[in-house]
Amino acid sequence: MTDAHRLDVQSVTLGYGDRTVVEDLDLAVPPGRITAIVGANACGKSTLLRAMSRLLAPGAGQVLLDGKDLRRTPTKEVARKLGLLPQSPIAPEGIVVADLVSRGRHPHQRLVARWTPEDDAAVAEALAATDTTELADRPVDELSGGQRQRVWIAMALAQQTDLLLLDEPTTFLDVNHQVEVLDLLTDLNRLRGTTIVMVLHDLNLAARYADHLVAVRQGRLHSSGEPGQVLTAACVEQVFGMRSQVIPDPVSGKPMVLPIGRHHAASPLEAAPGLSR
Repeated sequence: MTDAHRLDVQSVTLGYGDRTVVEDLDLAVPPGRITAIVGANACGKSTLLRAMSRLLAPGAGQVLLDGKDLRRTPTKEVARKLGLLPQSPIAPEGIVVADLVSRGRHPHQRLVARWTPEDDAAVAEALAATDTTELADRPVDELSGGQRQRVWIAMALAQQTDLLLLDEPTTFLDVNHQVEVLDLLTDLNRLRGTTIVMVLHDLNLAARYADHLVAVRQGRLHSSGEPGQVLTAACVEQVFGMRSQVIPDPVSGKPMVLPIGRHHAASPLEAAPGLSR
């Protein structure tokens, strides 16, 4: 295995028009590890991932890939090193699964595209890994949400990059397929050394599968480090505005968050608005 590619975010400010979403954020992605980005809705997680994949130019600061400004790196070079699964990808109308997954091979082809046995093998491996081989001849727009999500993941896998960025890869998936996808990403990391950065909503899955956890609050880095260091009851309250208990996960030993809602407080009458004894 070659040295893992490095991705670094330096003093980045991001936004859309006059609206700032991420401000003065620094983040060093540990190479060869799994990083999960967590935070409340609209805190800037997906915006940050867009900048890390060169889909969004920073208003200030820079994103570095192997020490080079990502914006100044040739597109095809970036595509050979870095794969992306965006939050809501759109497939061309009428395209079948095998053809969509095959598009992950484009960065590896020369100007005059010649399909090779290596391309065939990469596509077949990606389909098998995501349990979508039997869907190969089906139109993508006829699939269920969960099937479609696995096909998009297969396309990202077929790209065979050393860096993989995924924005909510478990969206539309039932619990069983969520675990299967995260197990698959863990296999990629352990067997190939693939650096993985993913945005996740489920704190417990993020803590279980990530080596490195990044908590974002209102567009700024709140904390980062090993899950046991980051995911505390204080962090959950500050980042999500939610009371909780954090206990060891009996399966993984990582932190597990138990939310405390109004109806599970010590005194329900005190916790419910408008009610008194």
